Amino acid sequence: MSVAAIARRVSTGGLVTGMEWTPAEVREVLRLAGKMKANPARYRSALEGRSVALIFEKPSLRTRVTLEVGVASLGGHAVFLDQTGSRLGEREPLRDVAKNLERWVHAIAVRTFAQETVDELARYASIPVVNALSDRFHPCQALADFLTLEERFGSLAGLKLAYVGDGNNICHSLMLTAAQTGAALRVGAPKSYQPAEDVTNWARQVAQETGATIEIVDTPEAAVAGAQAVYTDVWASMGQEEEAAERAKFFAAFQVNPSLMEQAAPGAVFLHCLPAHRGLEVTEDVIDSPRSIVYEQAENRLHVAKAVLATLAG
Repeated sequence: MSVAAIARRVSTGGLVTGMEWTPAEVREVLRLAGKMKANPARYRSALEGRSVALIFEKPSLRTRVTLEVGVASLGGHAVFLDQTGSRLGEREPLRDVAKNLERWVHAIAVRTFAQETVDELARYASIPVVNALSDRFHPCQALADFLTLEERFGSLAGLKLAYVGDGNNICHSLMLTAAQTGAALRVGAPKSYQPAEDVTNWARQVAQETGATIEIVDTPEAAVAGAQAVYTDVWASMGQEEEAAERAKFFAAFQVNPSLMEQAAPGAVFLHCLPAHRGLEVTEDVIDSPRSIVYEQAENRLHVAKAVLATLAG
């Protein structure tokens, strides 16, 4: 079974991978996020009487705050379940977790180490499940990124975005969202750290429908040439700390610095999902420069969280 088929099978009207949403649905959520940002008071009762469970196996700043504040600003109630001390499924089966929560709350957002955890919750819960980060995907972040790019450039169709670094969860979700919005994404990653083949294939299939382009190259220079926006992420994510030294050897040449940014288009902006390691994947004189829009990205996590939850659970 294809990844796209699995995504649709396990989803119950949620956001499990991002692949279960059509380009039109992605477009509508981005439109709603923009409206909510412009006129928040209009939507203050969108989740009135609704509760959302937030299950976190990983520490968080942006994801937790934006989800909690987002639910509250829509008139709903967020219940935080701290699983940083023990993994989901250790105390009781995920099936039982899902079947209990569906009787108490109206949606589940989960930030976890394994995509299989999100899949299983979605498989057994009769309420929407939102992937707030897994090892394979980070769909809410990518939606916020493309909302930020649309605000900056006015249109996503044909927008030239370069991603430099590890072909990780962020890279996967950027590929999917680029394909769904008609953007032109070029990924530059070492050959042994390139994005998953199944995700790449799915993104390219959708790109044929939307006019998007998805390219994979193995040098940072080829990725950023002429790009209007340059994006990077950490070289070792949470759970990969033991690999950090080895990964640094592969990614040293992929650092985003002024020299690399000079090869992008004039006026190109810089993006990072944060937290960032200044001096590793990006230098201070890039991330802290006027061309950096990382805090706009962070702000838009709130508006996207509100739009996603209002769409699925409102």
